[in-house]
Amino acid sequence: MAETYFITGAQGCIGSWIVKALAERGDTPLVFDRSDDDRRLSAIMEPEDLDRVRFVVGDITDAGSVLAALKESSARRVIHLAGLQVPACQADPVGGALVNVVGTLNVFEAARTIAAEKVVYASSAAVFGLSEDDSAVDETAACEPASHYGVFKRTNEGNARVYFLTHGLNSIGLRPLTVYGVNRDTGVTSDPTKAMKAAIFDVPFHIRFSGSTDFQYVADTAAAFIACADAPLPGAHLFNLHGETVEVRQIAEIINREADRELITFGGDPIPVATELNDAAIRRAIGNLPATPLEVGVHETMKRFAELRDDVRLDTSDIEVELRLHGR
Repeated sequence: MAETYFITGAQGCIGSWIVKALAERGDTPLVFDRSDDDRRLSAIMEPEDLDRVRFVVGDITDAGSVLAALKESSARRVIHLAGLQVPACQADPVGGALVNVVGTLNVFEAARTIAAEKVVYASSAAVFGLSEDDSAVDETAACEPASHYGVFKRTNEGNARVYFLTHGLNSIGLRPLTVYGVNRDTGVTSDPTKAMKAAIFDVPFHIRFSGSTDFQYVADTAAAFIACADAPLPGAHLFNLHGETVEVRQIAEIINREADRELITFGGDPIPVATELNDAAIRRAIGNLPATPLEVGVHETMKRFAELRDDVRLDTSDIEVELRLHGR
């Protein structure tokens, strides 16, 4: 039977792909977001699937609005992605905490109040901070976040555990690292996706970090969230997500090959997060999950960007400076 899923932050990158996948299989995504602007959704969804989506405009920091919307939705499964990225949290820690911590508490409290089956929420690999070596990090590794964002995500993990211990509310927190694909346009680790977008305009782009990181195609990330929402797995769980760990140099080379031009450069310090995540735990608990090869994901992303460009529907606000510098 078709289900209704209550999704916060669904106008973001991962959220938009979750909505797409749910609608395509016949479920009803209820989007709770600050706006009913469907720009990101329409960039990846067919009109008939977009018609399945219901919108509720609300502020994640307003507990009453969250509870009212969840009650009205009749959804039993909650997927919580609303949050501010690393730069916003660093620039305004108080504002970041209101959205990322208080907003998450509002979601858990609303879910507890209506006796929801489960909350699946976005944590982050940022909870780990820098690792001392290049070995893959599993869920038992010490968490020493190097940013306010990472601290906020770690706090959410602790609160999720308390909600299970105190109220029996089931939850799964997922820790992605560098997600890429259409609609990834905020945060430092969005640079590789911005580079793909710039490349389809034949415009140079400089990725602002170096080193290695764990790249995961956004469709695979979305599939993991949905699989966790559907899994009959009681408790308060935390799982790493893993894609393909490569040097930033390699993804720049893949983009340049796809564009058939040397457009993309990189440099700067590595991101202050563990290089590679071990995802054995989620695969044991949930089963097989999709794993799109990096070259395939880059090709699919750039292909969709080109289609949107040709339809004059591609949002270029995230690479506006680069386009203006090169007269585009």
